[in-house]
Amino acid sequence: MTLEAPAPAPPTGEPQPPRAGLERLIRTAGVVISLVATVLSALIELFLTPLRIGGTPIGVAILVAAAANFAISWFAVTTVGQRWALAPPWGLWTAIMFFAAGGRTTEGDYLVSGKDWVALVMILVGSLTFAVYTYRAILRRPAP
Repeated sequence: MTLEAPAPAPPTGEPQPPRAGLERLIRTAGVVISLVATVLSALIELFLTPLRIGGTPIGVAILVAAAANFAISWFAVTTVGQRWALAPPWGLWTAIMFFAAGGRTTEGDYLVSGKDWVALVMILVGSLTFAVYTYRAILRRPAP
């Protein structure tokens, strides 16, 4: 007794949608959206840095940097499907922070002062969040 494979379904005559183009569009949109989210989160973090209660600085910017950069990392890798998708948001976020740390306002004030511990820790934690996510993605085995 032999088993025969079922006959393939007859062609319907309708063209199949181009999946490669749609996937490329989704991946490109994922990178673009992650870059826009990076700019927005970096600006929010910089605006939250000088936040104080009763003259005492609070570290809300540090928590926002960790949470936002983790979410951006997850989104970029999930939508693109490749680990390299972490590089553009990480590089853009780092460039914005370098500009903010070295840039001055028209009045001569620094955007991020070397004496502002909240800003310095925010930059450290924000960058480490990208680094840890990347490290964990490298150690994770690829799906079969």
